[in-house]
Amino acid sequence: MNGRRSCTKFTEDQSKILIQAFNQKPYPGYTTIQKVALEIDVDESRIWTWFQNQRQRHPAQRRAEAEEDVDARQDQDHKQGRPLVKMQTRRRQPCIAYTPFQVHTHREAFEKNPYPGIGSREQLAEEIEVPESKVCIWFHNQRSKVWVHRKNEPNEPLEHKQDGEQDL
Repeated sequence: MNGRRSCTKFTEDQSKILIQAFNQKPYPGYTTIQKVALEIDVDESRIWTWFQNQRQRHPAQRRAEAEEDVDARQDQDHKQGRPLVKMQTRRRQPCIAYTPFQVHTHREAFEKNPYPGIGSREQLAEEIEVPESKVCIWFHNQRSKVWVHRKNEPNEPLEHKQDGEQDL
């Protein structure tokens, strides 16, 4: 078994009900999910997954409606005498394409110390002209890769390694 559950095929009537519910509220609460699940006779977990997938397929609509939902909830809270709290959303940082020089410099620093402090990261960031946050993420990702590599590597004594193989 591959760990995935079988794909749910919805009938045309079920799809109409799901789409109608999604158009009314792309971020439904538990009670809405329960109602839809009962109405179309499908497990709740399948409904949750369908809504998640639907939001992924319509990201611009999702963001706008999520902000509207937050604003509506805050207006309701404010009317009921609860304090108004503005939620902040973080935008995803753009990916950086590293030059060979930057990668080489990163790797050299990683070999010396895979857990650099803030000072070392800031110095490296200045040297290779990228934000310190990107250096921090690069080190985190590199440590993760090394951990996965070691986890998947068979336990063999060091003397059995062929010439040219390096330990990470």
